[in-house]
Parts: sequence; C-alpha cells; structure tokens
Amino acid sequence: MMSSEDEAILAALRMRMVEVQLRARGIEDERVLAAMARVPRHKFTDQRFRDQAYEDYPLPIGEEQTISQPFIVALMLELLAPEPDDQVLEVGTGSGYVTALLAELAAQVVSLERHAALAARSRELLAGMGYRNVNVITGDGSQGFPPSAPYEGILVSAASPGVPPALLEQLAEGGRMVIPIGPAESQQLQVIQMQDGQPKITLRELCRFVPLVPGSTT
Repeated sequence: MMSSEDEAILAALRMRMVEVQLRARGIEDERVLAAMARVPRHKFTDQRFRDQAYEDYPLPIGEEQTISQPFIVALMLELLAPEPDDQVLEVGTGSGYVTALLAELAAQVVSLERHAALAARSRELLAGMGYRNVNVITGDGSQGFPPSAPYEGILVSAASPGVPPALLEQLAEGGRMVIPIGPAESQQLQVIQMQDGQPKITLRELCRFVPLVPGSTT
C-alpha cells in the first residue's frame, strides 16, 4: 500500500502529464483532459513500472501486450468524442486503463479482451475502483459484441489490416469508430463515421499498435 506522500507525488505527475504531454501538444477536449486527470494510470501498470506510469510511452502489461502511451490514448478519445449517454464498444481491454477512461466519458462500456488473464485482472481492478458501467468480456474483438449493438462509439486498441466487417455492422448511424489500420510495422489511425448507412473514412495520425488477433485465449 502506498503512502499518502507517494500518492501525492503520483497525482502531481498525472497533472503534469495532462498539461505537458496532452494539452500542450494539442489535445483540446476538456472532458478527455479531465478524465485523464482523474484516472490514476499507475494503478493499471505493473508495480515494476509504477515510477514510469506518467511518462509518454507504452509499458508492458503481460501476454505480450502494452498499455498505450498517454498521448495516443488522449488523441483516440478526442477523435471518438463519446457523449455522456453513449454506449461504447472497446476492442482490446488490455490493462483496463482506456476502459476506465471510457467509463468516465460514456454511459456504458462493453470491452472485449482475447486474453482471459488480462480480462480477469482488468475486470477485478475496474470493479474495485467502483466502475459499475463496464462489462469486460473475454472474446474475439474482431467480431464485436452483437448482443449490445449498435454502439455510438467503437474504439479499437489493436491494429488490423482492414476494418473488421462485424464492427462496421455494429456501429450506429452517426456513430464513430477509431481504429489503427495497417501492417505490423506501421499503421494509420482511421476515424470512421456511419452516415446514411455508409462508412465515411478520415485518415489521421500514423501510429503503432499490437495486432488485432482473432479468437480468444484461456
């Protein structure tokens, strides 16, 4: 258990992250900035890397997965622009950090994670932090979760060579999907908005994510 002094230091580092790494680099959505100021990223990192929790780079979380760098998380959330009454699908729960941020910004979050161990860990952590509007499911993220569709927002935290058709089918009219598309060595963020039943694609920043792999593990 951390001391109050340690907690105060980490809180100060979190605020510095928001002001220096996010706001100063062009993140303007005040709801996103406020959520990232509230959610303690250090709780979602391995104890070994806790002193690096508020640096702007990814960190390993096990199962050959990472917690994404804060700037790219903020950018994707800003592009997704979830509203307080939205239902959002997250593909790739990972550490649960982005799940918590989405829970701060939307009404309901369905989060899919193919690694059962990561899903269980995130489910326990999020529940312990008091998030009651989150449903973490072990499953194939490329297939989405039809029982709760359609979704006003879909955030994909793994790279795919193309947009999975099942995710497009589950995107509500007027809804947005943010997804990294491309090969393993380099991808580009795409913002896909459903308009009149057709996806309208906007190309955004280059990025690099772990691959979206079909299926689930035990």
